[in-house]
Parts: sequence; structure tokens; C-alpha cells
Amino acid sequence: MSAGAREAEAAWQRTVREQFPIIVAHPELAYLDSAATSQKPRAVLDAVQTYLTTSNANAGRGTYPWANRTTEAIERARDRVKEFLGDPEPHHSAVHFTSGTTEGLRTVARDWLTGYLTDGDEILVPFADHRANLEPWFEARDLLAARGVEVRVRALPYQEVSGDYDHRALASAVGPRTRFVAATHVHHVYGGDMNVQRLRAAVGPRVPICLDAAQSVGHLPLRVGDPALDVDFVVFSGHKAFALPGTGAVWARNTRGPLLRPTGWQGTPNTVGVVSLLAALDWLDTVGVDRVGAHVSALATRLTDRLRRLKAYEIVGCPASLASDTALPAAQRRHGIVTFRHRDIRSDDLGFILFSHGFMVRADSLCQAGTDDEDGSVRVSLHVYNTAEEIDRLLTVLASLG
Repeated sequence: MSAGAREAEAAWQRTVREQFPIIVAHPELAYLDSAATSQKPRAVLDAVQTYLTTSNANAGRGTYPWANRTTEAIERARDRVKEFLGDPEPHHSAVHFTSGTTEGLRTVARDWLTGYLTDGDEILVPFADHRANLEPWFEARDLLAARGVEVRVRALPYQEVSGDYDHRALASAVGPRTRFVAATHVHHVYGGDMNVQRLRAAVGPRVPICLDAAQSVGHLPLRVGDPALDVDFVVFSGHKAFALPGTGAVWARNTRGPLLRPTGWQGTPNTVGVVSLLAALDWLDTVGVDRVGAHVSALATRLTDRLRRLKAYEIVGCPASLASDTALPAAQRRHGIVTFRHRDIRSDDLGFILFSHGFMVRADSLCQAGTDDEDGSVRVSLHVYNTAEEIDRLLTVLASLG
């Protein structure tokens, strides 16, 4: 990149950073926990304020103007999610709003999967990803067992070195009764692109695939119209994509298996949360989600390249997947998450030390399935408001502890 291009990119990032009031108000702090939740740009905050002061009402339950405008906003948000995901056939698909990724995955498990599986079927699910993408599938199995329907839950195979799914082993794990696969787009601990584009080739054309996209929507482009991303469900949290907490969505392609229809009385939707999601997606399109992804990956590479030189630290996962000198294809790089341990300092203690220097990081077992409190690590998760200067300051502190 030329000097002029670097300066233009830096100017763009400064302009974007200035749109986050909480970041601007605390220049002494570096928020490095965006995999847990993102901060909110002024455009989202303004949209929420405008809605609450001009149109706050219940959706689908009134005929007066405020209620009508709220109902229209909810329906517009459904269409906006489809558009943002590049849905090639929006007239066939559906979008259902939930409280977040966890509830979205439970919706697929409880309201769709239990009506799709029959006795003797098998499903493949990730045993080393976020617990939210493991426990709902066991819940579905147990619900079916209570009805006398026995379903086997099998583990997606992993590659020990790279941390992503072992697609060669997966091909042999798929059998004639494999009916469903749950996977993760970007791993919440390793930050790895899990190469889900290879899943379809491994499982065949008929098996539905559900994608946990909590760490990818809002962080990098995700286009369901891409033939390489032939998945049936995309589930994500709005709060990790600049919207308010308590907001999420399930996109369903509705071409394999039954239509997704959440059961039971739905009650009042999180109207203000959906309004915030609508504003967040508009904002992301304005700034360019591809530029967001490139900026975040560059920062993570900067951190990894120097952190792996510090002998006191162990980077969790495959260090080469975020290094600038790696020969790995771009599809195998990690995105914006760097997780590590100090060889002598407990991770929770390291988290407290870093906060004393103004760095807010996650330091625990990170809700990873199959781990406990003794498996703690420190996770730095980045977003568009973070800067190279923050990374350099963090590295200086880490080096001083080595």
C-alpha cells in the first residue's frame, strides 16, 4: 500500500471512530472486547432516540399512525436483513427476530429441527465452538427422546493445527442418516474462518446447514447468494453488529426441509432493538463492511506478528493464520480476534493488569464448549473503532510483563 493510500485509510478510520460517542468520551481507554458486544455509532443512537420520541408503539396491534409506523419498521427491517445478507431469493426466505444468537439457534433447534428429524437420524454439531451452538442441539435431541424419537448427535471433526473443521474427516463422518449440520462462520476464540464453504461439498446437496454468524455479521462481508456459502440458516446477534442488546435474527433460506415457523404466541417484539438493527445495517453499508473487515484484520495481524515474538505468551489456535508473512490463503486467515495466555500469569489476573493500564479485554474460558475455568485465556477482539496506536500500547504493556 502506498503512503497516500495508507493516509487515506487512516483518515477514513479516524472519521469512523469519531462516530462512536463512548469511544470519543474515553480516549484513555481501549475497548478490546467487541466479540462480546460492539459499541454503538451515533447513527444508531439517533435512530433509537428518534423512534422513542416520535413513534414508540406496539407492532401489529394497532391501527393508529405510531403503531403503523412501528409495524412498517419491523417489516422493513426483515427486508433489510435479507438485502444485507445478499439474499438472491427474498420471496422464498424468511427472517425472524430473536433476542440474539443463542435464542436464534434455540429457535432453529426447537421450532424447526424437532419437526424435521425422524427416528434414527443423525446430526453433526460443533463440540469446541461457543456453547450456544452446542447446547440447543442436545436440547432438541432430548425433546425428541421424550416423544420416543431417538436421534444421534455427532461431533464435527476439527483439525488440531489450524483449529477449523476437518473437511476430509467430515466427508467420512457423513452417513446416509445425516440430516443436519450446525457450524460456526468465525470462531469466537480462535477468530478463525471455519471454511464453511467446504461443508456443502462434504455433506452433499440435501443436508440443511445452520450457520452461527455472531462473529461475522457486521465484521466482514457475508453473502448468502454466493454459491460457496450454500447454507440454510444464518443466525446472528444485533448487539455485535452495532445494534442494541437483546436483538438478533434468524435468516432461513426455506428450500430444504419444512418452512421455519416459530411456535407459540410471539408476544411483543423488541421494537426499539429492531429499529436499532435497521439503523446499524444502514450504517454498515455506508462505511463499507468490506473496509471494516480489512481494517480489523490488519490490526489483528499487527498484534499477532509482534505477540508471537514474546516468548512469555502462547497464542491460542494457529498463530500463522493471522501473521502477515504466512503463505495461507486469505480464506484461512483469522478475523479480528487474538486469544493468548501468559505462561506464568493467570489469565484473570492478566485481565485485571491490562485494565489497570486502560485496556478492556475478556479474560476467562470464553464460553467455549468443553472448557472450564481452568482453561482461561485473554481475548483481544477488535472492531473498526480500534487503532494501530492502541495495539502498539497494548504490546508495550504485554512486553513489560514478559
